[in-house]
Amino acid sequence: MKRRRLLLGGLGLGAAVLGAGALLRPDDEGAPHDAYFAALNQELKENGPMRPCLLIDLDRLDHNIDQVVASVARHRGRRYRIVEKSLPSPGLIDYVMRRSGSRRLMSFHQPFLNHDAARFPDADILLGKPLPVRSVERFYRELKGGFDPSRQLQWLVDTPERVAQYLELARGLETRLRLNIEIDVGLHRGGVTDPAMLSMMLGTIAAHPDQLGFAGFMGYDPHVGMGVPRILGTPQELLAKAMGLYQGYVDQLRGEHADLWHEDLTLNTAGSPTYRLHEAETLSNDISVGTGLLKPGHYDLPSLAEHHPAAWIATPVLKSTGSVRIPALDERSRVLSWWDVNQRQTFFIYGGNWMADYASPRGLHANAIYGRSSNQEIVNGPASMGLAVDDLVFLRPHQSEGVLLHFGDLLAVRGGRIQEQWPVFAG
Repeated sequence: MKRRRLLLGGLGLGAAVLGAGALLRPDDEGAPHDAYFAALNQELKENGPMRPCLLIDLDRLDHNIDQVVASVARHRGRRYRIVEKSLPSPGLIDYVMRRSGSRRLMSFHQPFLNHDAARFPDADILLGKPLPVRSVERFYRELKGGFDPSRQLQWLVDTPERVAQYLELARGLETRLRLNIEIDVGLHRGGVTDPAMLSMMLGTIAAHPDQLGFAGFMGYDPHVGMGVPRILGTPQELLAKAMGLYQGYVDQLRGEHADLWHEDLTLNTAGSPTYRLHEAETLSNDISVGTGLLKPGHYDLPSLAEHHPAAWIATPVLKSTGSVRIPALDERSRVLSWWDVNQRQTFFIYGGNWMADYASPRGLHANAIYGRSSNQEIVNGPASMGLAVDDLVFLRPHQSEGVLLHFGDLLAVRGGRIQEQWPVFAG
């Protein structure tokens, strides 16, 4: 009798545990492609390459470009500079140039810089980071076409030592280099940090007018718009501090080297996270934006709330294998799909392991137990997604420059239809 009561009690406890467990089971998170992704899915199945590809939505891109142009135009004389590394495709850059009316680029990579000079011979180009002097020399050796660096190119310099290196190169090449000085306005990623440092750099430039010209300042400030806890300062407070530092360096230039000052200097600042905040200041005249035009996942920021995601990875489903099965667990894996409705469908996609998040259909996710793959990624979800072999799944990249170069030609789409294919930069 005692044993019977114990057994019944144990069964009761087990039933209670199972009942409680059932109440804690995850809800169905799935849903089929919405109308937007359903149209892209059908278009790619009919006319796409049926391999991993990267889509640029032109309707959304137009909207984002217009946001930037309108913001920059709020200050007379302020100009928009297109950040090439975030849009590493000549066709994409050309599209942004035509829509925005800007012929100004910011370049970060010597091979891309040579492509820019050849493809856009009328462009005004500012380097976004200091390059080793050997890279600068290589640019001149590989330069082709009518692009004139002595008028159209600004090299970024960050230290007195780099200015000296560029001076020696200019002598060796028998040319004149235009130098833009990087200033630290709070990011602390290099650049001028004190007046004495700036004095040395300006002094060298002023003493060698045949080899060097002063083109302006660059003060990059993404920390103002992202990554800094609010307890350390609001974006407005951080911007005011950054522009105070910027103004101090401009005042020093005008006080120590009035001969180098002129109204056509490039006073560059901003970036996608902060460009809208610069509507509140009047010092800068050159605003850089790139990634914000595509708004990948890491740029879901308050300052970009009016921008729309415009870039998607699309890849086909290769296999559908039913409920999740983990190697070695085999049939015991059934408990996973019993417990979680979102594990009841298993798919293997073409490629994977990208810097991206699954966007559609809703409920799709990578399997952390099985592991990641760049060849055939396993993904799971509920039956409510309505996904089948040869359907496309869509992912939203985390960033642009680290992702766009991995897929070959970009597919430009409008209204759910492929319009153009744009090769990406090589090198």
